[in-house]
Amino acid sequence: MEEQAMNPNCTNQPCPVETTLNILSGKWKIVILYRLLAGKKRFNELKRMMDSITHRTLTLQLRDLERDGIVKRTVYAEVPPRVEYELSELGLSMEPIIKAMYDWGVNYQKISIVE
Repeated sequence: MEEQAMNPNCTNQPCPVETTLNILSGKWKIVILYRLLAGKKRFNELKRMMDSITHRTLTLQLRDLERDGIVKRTVYAEVPPRVEYELSELGLSMEPIIKAMYDWGVNYQKISIVE
């Protein structure tokens, strides 16, 4: 991917930060991506990893991420049907962003404990 100089004015064009936020908006999408960095997960695996997310919310967030090309959904023709979710190539490209958020969170937790 080509790196572009930041332009905080974003006039007469879509703002790249706004585009990113539109795709990742929602309380759980980034957490879902973080969980999928470790590899394929089934729906119930994701649900167990995120106790406080509702079944409906997880379903909607996964659908959005799939629609936007961030997550791939694979359905296996088995009885009962098995569905797995994984990051697409585009989703994997977000790893540095998620890693930076993780690192920031670790540092913030250290600071907030001290104060």
